[in-house]
Amino acid sequence: MFDRLRKEIPILLKRSELKTDIRLQQVCELLKNSVPHYDWVGFYFKNGDKEELKLGPYAGAPTDHTIIPFGKGICGQVAVSNQNFVVPDVQAQDNYIACSISVKAEIVVPLFINGENIGQIDIDSNTPDPFTEEDERFLEFVNLEVAKIWV
Repeated sequence: MFDRLRKEIPILLKRSELKTDIRLQQVCELLKNSVPHYDWVGFYFKNGDKEELKLGPYAGAPTDHTIIPFGKGICGQVAVSNQNFVVPDVQAQDNYIACSISVKAEIVVPLFINGENIGQIDIDSNTPDPFTEEDERFLEFVNLEVAKIWV
């Protein structure tokens, strides 16, 4: 599955006739529809000069969390740490922002442009402890591909 997606994602992202947000939306939908344990897929981006993240394109249930302060929740922690964060059980995290009672696990991988963390991809799963190192490497690949089209 990830091998197929590694071929499809660059093709989607290279469609320069489409706005960046539309291409990112298509990536979110492709991931959500292709990976059984990806129940919500979205991008958060640094909100200008503010110490907060702003929700970008996503696929899945609507969320109230359109702005996340740095340090708050899993996404906010990744904005500060610049490190991947895999949460096998969201209930065990003190600093977790609940989006839905059905979410059991989360993975967040930072997105770097020229060495600067400008955002992240965030995946919620309704499956307990579904994320492996393969998910991490794959999402790092996705972010490297997204970085290539960033303007």
